[in-house]
Amino acid sequence: MRAVHYAVLTVVSALFTAPLLFMVSVSLSSDATTLKGEFTLLPREWEFANFVRAFTTELPMGTFLWNSVVLTSLAVVGQVFVSAMVAYAFARLRAPGKNAWFVVLLSTLMLPAEITLIPQFTMFSTLGWVDTLLPLIVPNFFGGAYNIFLMRQFIARIPRDLDEAAALDGLGHFRIFTRIVLPMMKPALIAVGIFTFSWNWGWFMGPLIYLNSMENMPLALGVQVLYATGGAGQVPPWNLVMVGSLLLTAPMIVVYFFGQKYMHELSVTVGSDQK
Repeated sequence: MRAVHYAVLTVVSALFTAPLLFMVSVSLSSDATTLKGEFTLLPREWEFANFVRAFTTELPMGTFLWNSVVLTSLAVVGQVFVSAMVAYAFARLRAPGKNAWFVVLLSTLMLPAEITLIPQFTMFSTLGWVDTLLPLIVPNFFGGAYNIFLMRQFIARIPRDLDEAAALDGLGHFRIFTRIVLPMMKPALIAVGIFTFSWNWGWFMGPLIYLNSMENMPLALGVQVLYATGGAGQVPPWNLVMVGSLLLTAPMIVVYFFGQKYMHELSVTVGSDQK
């Protein structure tokens, strides 16, 4: 029976791996093969120079990549730290109407992004932030409803005795949070960091709405611009487009590979609390 399970998992894994292999194959194809569209699942050519050419085109691919690094790094820092602080407040502090405010926070998860799109654009346009990275970075420093909920559930599993012992030693809430609770939240922090990284690294719609100048575009939008560089009736440079797509895909795979242990630990901890 176990052999059947392994066989099914192998087939499913191969199906999910096939698009990635095809992406690698196209990225290593020559211009002649790209022009003819004679692509194969496994690489037949090994044009590693395509990875250099992608950064030597007329498009500033290096700038696109750097903008993605800046955007994603600041988004991760903002979401992780602020969401953790708000989650600690909901889980530990006493305040009138705290539970009602938590319900209001969770209710924002039911609002489609399309509803807030126009008001947000109007607000950022009034502030003069359009065509800058600020509309994409600053909202992360207000936390996220799902991330706050996830961290609150994790903090609820931490014994309050630790907080009380620290309070007897003279520590305030902020020092209790930074010295005791925050180090114990490592699985939750890493999981939220992975979610935030994956969302912002490949985010396309937000940059498309707020950014106009090419020097401000992140990689996700830059790959689309690279795809559209060909004129009407011309074949897009698929080999270079797939190089950019690999730059979008590979970091997310690496981050998830090294962080999956903590995500599993978080699911076990929160899941046991749900039971």
